[in-house]
Amino acid sequence: MRSDQIKKGAVRTPNRCLLYSTGISPRDMNKPFIGIASSFTDLVPGHVAMRDLERYIERGIAAGGGVPFIFGAPAVCDGIAMGHSGMHYSLASREIIADLVETVANAHALDGLVLLSNCDKVTPGMLMAAARLNIPAIVVTAGAMMTGMYDHKKRSMVRDTFEAVGQFQAGKISEKQLEDLEMAACPGAGSCQGMYTANTMACLTETMGMSLKGCAAALAVSAKKKRIAYESGIRVVELVKDNTTPRQIMTLNAFKNAITADMALGGSTNTVLHLPAIAYEAGIDLPLELFDEISKKTPQICCLEPAGDHYMEDLDNAGGMPAVLSALKKSLSPSITVTGKNIVEIAGEEKILDEGVIRTKDPYKPEGGIAVLRGNIAPDGCVVKQAAVSDKMKVFTGRARVFNSEEDAMKAILEKKIISGDAVVIKYEGPAGGPGMREMLSPTSALHGMGLSDSVALLTDGRFSGGTRGPCIGHISPEASSGGPIAAIEEGDTIRIDIPKRTLNVDLTEEEIKKRIAKAVKPEPKIKTGYMARYAKLVQSASSGAVLK
Repeated sequence: MRSDQIKKGAVRTPNRCLLYSTGISPRDMNKPFIGIASSFTDLVPGHVAMRDLERYIERGIAAGGGVPFIFGAPAVCDGIAMGHSGMHYSLASREIIADLVETVANAHALDGLVLLSNCDKVTPGMLMAAARLNIPAIVVTAGAMMTGMYDHKKRSMVRDTFEAVGQFQAGKISEKQLEDLEMAACPGAGSCQGMYTANTMACLTETMGMSLKGCAAALAVSAKKKRIAYESGIRVVELVKDNTTPRQIMTLNAFKNAITADMALGGSTNTVLHLPAIAYEAGIDLPLELFDEISKKTPQICCLEPAGDHYMEDLDNAGGMPAVLSALKKSLSPSITVTGKNIVEIAGEEKILDEGVIRTKDPYKPEGGIAVLRGNIAPDGCVVKQAAVSDKMKVFTGRARVFNSEEDAMKAILEKKIISGDAVVIKYEGPAGGPGMREMLSPTSALHGMGLSDSVALLTDGRFSGGTRGPCIGHISPEASSGGPIAAIEEGDTIRIDIPKRTLNVDLTEEEIKKRIAKAVKPEPKIKTGYMARYAKLVQSASSGAVLK
């Protein structure tokens, strides 16, 4: 066993002495040492119920013949970090999580890992670590929150509370209604209730074969989730004994399957950052073109919030990801999973329990949920959640309204300075320029709440929350701070968006763009010290997954 290097032989007497001081028994020295990387925190709703799951994972590891060791990993709640300087740290926390898991697992020569995750950057960070370490590992995503109830209607945090800010600003709801809604929308523990980034990544983790069957859609407070946690603990010990490693599971086929599921689900655009970053750690190239290629041939068969009116609890009741995969089985490539079964075999065993949620006979859209656009604004590509764009806004021409930060754009939106026909351009918010490529849920939700999402577009070298809807185009590459063409856009320029043709352009010649970039005044770095200053120097383009090199 890998852990033998810290527990075998006379020379390891001091090491064993320290291990015994933790309370383990001499008989444990012949068992696999399994780390439980837990991202429990009281700060993040998706993570507050993890203490119970830790217990069930521990029980499973012990039942399977291993020795469990819990260690902590950080978690950032994107919703709490949203709309202020805290959002600089969200994407950047992904790399910290990967480095932390690698550090603890290698420093203590662990034989295997259970990765207890949930919210947006934690799951991809832990998967990056699993691919990098390549020791037996299994992921337990902690599950989605139940929906709230207000005014006789199901409610969710992202769509209802963020958009309520715009509704309140537009005089559509009262302050009392706003207060009542914020008390009702989040009734307890779990990740946000729709197909936002956390739940999208949970679904793709199961599709890639890194978590047990049914894990993605099982709700945070359910006994089902506890059983999955327990069984994951048993299974990871078996993976250690069989020496089944993440790179045997996360193959190119597995990533293609994940992209296929992503498109069928209408998932978050953040997956276009996270899947390439995980693949990079596994030694696999995952170009943007692959996302668009798969999107064009994969119909969208699910439509959860924010684009639709279903929630994760509805997907779970419809059969969860196994049922979704059963609908996609002809499009899946053979790939083994932590269950020991091939993903194609799992898909063949399942059936859809609610055709209203998983629609195979009458898909919601003929293409997948995400589209990759290119043009003279984004020669290296950009992404849009086309599943959440109305048909009338898929081809749009607008007047550029240009801002150098999210805060400046939000101020203009709330002051009602943005009108129909505008194309809001927010630059210097990319991975390096942001730094941290902040999510822009506040401005997009405000625009929707004010009734402008079907008449105003938003473009940025930053990114958008999985909860965004409307013609919001992010990940524009190269970013402004790297001299990308988005830096050349000025107030009043004409922006042309054509999602069906996959194009994004400004009415400027190549020569005009070059002249403007040459004379553009780059803003001072927003953060000059600490981790984010170092991050800005190392982070790569969004088109490559914003990995650090």
